[in-house]
Amino acid sequence: MDKPPIKRLKQNDDHPAETLQSIAKKEGLSIESLEFAKFMDQNDPLGKLRQDFNYPKMKELHGVDLNLVNPEQECVYFCGNSLGLCPKKAHDYVNVEMDKWAKQGVQGHTKGDLPWAFCDEKLDSDMAKLVGGQPGEVAIMNGLTVNLHLLLISFYRPTPTRHKILCESKAFPSDYYAFASQMRLHGYDPESSMIFVEPRKGEYTLRTEDILDKIEAEGESIAVVCFSGVQYYTGQFFDIPTITKAGHEKGCYVGWDLAHAAGNVELHLHDWEVDFACWCSYKYMNSSAGGLASIFIHEKHKNTDLPKLEGWWGHKYSTRFQMNNEHDPIPGAYHYRISNTPGLLCAPLKASLEIFNKTSMPEIKAKSKLLTAYLEMRIKNKYPRIPNHIADGTSTDWKHVPCRYSYKQIHLCFINQTEEDQLSFFNQHHPCV
Repeated sequence: MDKPPIKRLKQNDDHPAETLQSIAKKEGLSIESLEFAKFMDQNDPLGKLRQDFNYPKMKELHGVDLNLVNPEQECVYFCGNSLGLCPKKAHDYVNVEMDKWAKQGVQGHTKGDLPWAFCDEKLDSDMAKLVGGQPGEVAIMNGLTVNLHLLLISFYRPTPTRHKILCESKAFPSDYYAFASQMRLHGYDPESSMIFVEPRKGEYTLRTEDILDKIEAEGESIAVVCFSGVQYYTGQFFDIPTITKAGHEKGCYVGWDLAHAAGNVELHLHDWEVDFACWCSYKYMNSSAGGLASIFIHEKHKNTDLPKLEGWWGHKYSTRFQMNNEHDPIPGAYHYRISNTPGLLCAPLKASLEIFNKTSMPEIKAKSKLLTAYLEMRIKNKYPRIPNHIADGTSTDWKHVPCRYSYKQIHLCFINQTEEDQLSFFNQHHPCV
């Protein structure tokens, strides 16, 4: 074959199903055949990255009847949207930091590949590359909801005439709690200050035009527009640049919770002029449970006087130890840092970012489209009458389809942590193969 399938998809705007059909025809294979699946795997330039992760074996998992499976067989992992797999190098990198602590004590703050006083700074350029951020726009710190609160302190400045936050209905509960508590902190009632965009009757995802209409209608009273980049339940990939532009035109700040977007879909936060964003790294970035989160602050806010909750780690290192109680802030996203980022949490994140550096988000997205289209084709061919709903409500708008395929079937019962009747497949290469 002249070009790997991913390379072909990157160079045209074909529906990925058309790319798959073209490859099958060229190679004389049926898309329904095992031979075609093996051919695609053998010609996948990202396939080698699978060996960089630990996959749980059947014998190591709870609730598995070992009489029915090979105990040594690796599981098929469809839970990367909840917790990404462990990079193999993570063990070594964590042990390096533990050994450094044991052997060097306090000197570990300034020594080694991940000096604890600067460990986050060693990784932020790689993190910024994944979300389309410029130098100084990204900081690695805290957890996602903590960061969302810190950002809202700056960007949610309600007034009697502009006090609302606009988000999608069924936003992740933690976001809802953050929005509501910020409103109460400022003396406003979430019942009147939090407004939502809901799907149309009989639909499962939001239409971009409905979001824009809501912004146009209520924009003068909206302080902040804050949606998920990828909706955690439906998998919808929102049109971030279009929604951001619409919010700005009405005088709103626009931020994004990228928990299910960062490391999953291609992002260009700087070019899209997003005001702020935050995301976790334990899902698609495989940094371990409770792993470090990150923030994005557009450079246009670098030297503004937005209110902030400040701490020692947002103070310039050159004057930090003068101990004169005069805050000398680092411009940009680092101004939001409060405490020393844990070196032991930077270690597994470093292992994951090194894997991302072996490829690119356009390549990952291209592979994602092929996998999603392949799964959709196989399901529809085998079960043509099954009621299904592709991630964003359509199987043709592949620009806004993340690595997910969802369907509902009322005659089956699926048990999962959301207690809903939806089964979702996440096929992102890194957490799910």
